[in-house]
Formats: sequence, C-alpha cells, structure tokens
Amino acid sequence: MKKHFLNIRFIAGLMIAHALMFFSFHDKAIFWYIFTGSLLVLIAFAMFQGDVDDEAPFFQYIFLGAISGLLLYFVFWMGFQAIHNLHLPFEKDIKKLYRWYEPKLFWQYIALVLVAAPGEELFWRGFIQKSLLANFKPIVSIGIAAVLFASVHIYSGSFLLVFAALISGFFWGLLYYWKKSMPLVIVSHIIFDIMIFIILPLK
Repeated sequence: MKKHFLNIRFIAGLMIAHALMFFSFHDKAIFWYIFTGSLLVLIAFAMFQGDVDDEAPFFQYIFLGAISGLLLYFVFWMGFQAIHNLHLPFEKDIKKLYRWYEPKLFWQYIALVLVAAPGEELFWRGFIQKSLLANFKPIVSIGIAAVLFASVHIYSGSFLLVFAALISGFFWGLLYYWKKSMPLVIVSHIIFDIMIFIILPLK
C-alpha cells in the first residue's frame, strides 16, 4: 500500500459521520434539521482534506449527470415495480420511509438539493473513496466506500434504506472514478433526488 490506510483523518471522518447520522436518524420529528446541519459539517470536513476532482467540461457534466441520475432512478423504479408485481413484503416499509424522511417544507427541498446531495458526494466520494483509492485497487475502493456509505444508514432502522444506499453509493462511486468529476456526480445525485422525492416518488 502506498501509505498506511488507518490514518487519523480517515478514521476521524468516519467516526464523525456515524455520530452525526446517528443523531440525525434518532428523532424523526427533527430529522431534516439535524440532517442538514450534519451534512454541512461533513462538507466542511471534506473540503479541508484537499481538492476534489473536476475534470469534466461543463456541458458534459451537466448532460452525463442528468442522464446518470435518471438512469439510477429508473433502476430503483424497476425494483419498486418488481416489489409491487411480485407482492414482496416491502411496500409498507417504503411508505414508512417516505412518511419519516421525505421533505415536506419548502426549505427542506432546498436543503435536499443544495446541501444533502452535494454534502454526501463531497464526503463519501470526494474524501472517503478518494482516500481509499490511494491505498487499494479501484473496484475494491469503490466497493468499500459504498459499504461505508451504506453503514451510516443503519441508524434509520431500515434494511431497504441501507440497501438503497449501497446500490446508489456503488453507482456514484463508479461514476466518480470514471469521469473524475465531482460536479457530475453532484448533478447526478440531485437529479435522482428530485425524481425520487418530488417528480415521481416510489409510493
């Protein structure tokens, strides 16, 4: 390995992320207040760790970001259709997730787009995955980063949310490694969130 993996900043970042997400999911009534503040902390932490990649031209990251966000939404939509058509026992859990965590107030939709999506990408792909890439092979780094991203969703108490985070984390991890563009994955994440929470919710 190029350098010792278990460095203080990496471990500290993970511990901070877990602590913040634990408190975010602890009280559903104030979830969006704590979650928004938590992501702002993670944004600040990630930005102090170094520059993020931005190698894609403007029109390319807008176009590919939008297409990839729609593609990921389509994957989730297909999964939801399979759950519905096969009468799998997950529809009630999906409705609970929307009832507990979907934005309801105008400022929460703004926070979803301007804080949540950029914050998760800057921290989990821009810091965590990039740190792993300095020590492991790309596919291993992307996989570990996706698992770590999913792990902080355990505090929600929902297996479906953990699984959704794992799939989306791996997808965005591949996208970030492929194009090396943080704006691209942020656009992709924003488009996905807009589709799944505002335009065509899966419920």
